[in-house]
Amino acid sequence: MFRLISDGGCDFTIEERQKYDIAVVPFYITFDQETYLKEGIDISTDEYFKQLIADKKLFPKTSQPNPSDYIDAYTPYLEAGEDIISLTISSKVSGSLNSATIAADMLKANYPDRTIVVLDSLNGSIGQGLILKELVKMRDAGYPLNDAVKIAEKIIKTTKIYFTLDSLEYLRRGGRIGPTTAIVGGILGLRPVLHLVDGEVSQLDSVRGSKKVMQLMTEALKDALKDEIQNINLRIGHILRKEDAEAFKGNLERALGMRIEDPITEVGVTIGTHAGPGALVVAYCKKYDSEGMR
Repeated sequence: MFRLISDGGCDFTIEERQKYDIAVVPFYITFDQETYLKEGIDISTDEYFKQLIADKKLFPKTSQPNPSDYIDAYTPYLEAGEDIISLTISSKVSGSLNSATIAADMLKANYPDRTIVVLDSLNGSIGQGLILKELVKMRDAGYPLNDAVKIAEKIIKTTKIYFTLDSLEYLRRGGRIGPTTAIVGGILGLRPVLHLVDGEVSQLDSVRGSKKVMQLMTEALKDALKDEIQNINLRIGHILRKEDAEAFKGNLERALGMRIEDPITEVGVTIGTHAGPGALVVAYCKKYDSEGMR
């Protein structure tokens, strides 16, 4: 038996954290560069994005948990004689992995008989959440820590996340694209489809119109997963776009001939700060007990 800890990049709801007995180390948010709020504790995801809509000049920033945050999260479990798997958002987009690793190294001397394994999800948001869910299943099935880690490393390689945006403005603010690209995209009404490649954001395509974007994503997933339907889990997320997310889920279920078990998730601030209100996200990964994973 081992304990599971994730940073806030997993976008698990409070209910999911309680249901699956997950400890979450939150990211920090600042609107004024001085006052730092903990996501999900000092400010909710919904409140955060509504502030962005209300004030178009707001340019908030996020920062990763620091090593002391991880030490605070790890210590009670170590004192109880438990080992830990700590999952973080992609190291290519955040320093959370570094903070988690520093904390684990600092605690080794005091708890030499305990193990902390820090895993880089190479993903984020609902993609990271899917990996975490598979770890939960392995923990509850009684898998030893080392076996769960080996399988999780394979699952991470199968995890893909795609997202589309209402606007290119938040990517421009975050330095992900240039101002000219954002202006041209806005004039033409282009909606980018992006994904994570080796843990980094990359543009897959640009399509004009919301319906065409959803059609493109549906067809792409249908082609990619046609031989893997029974072996994968899917999760859909959104930022203030619940109705579209529900419609997208229905279209995907019909196209793939499967039921998507995971609930639709509200995307958090870690990826949401760069995506902005109106983002629609889909991710999938292989199940821990599917062929080639164990």
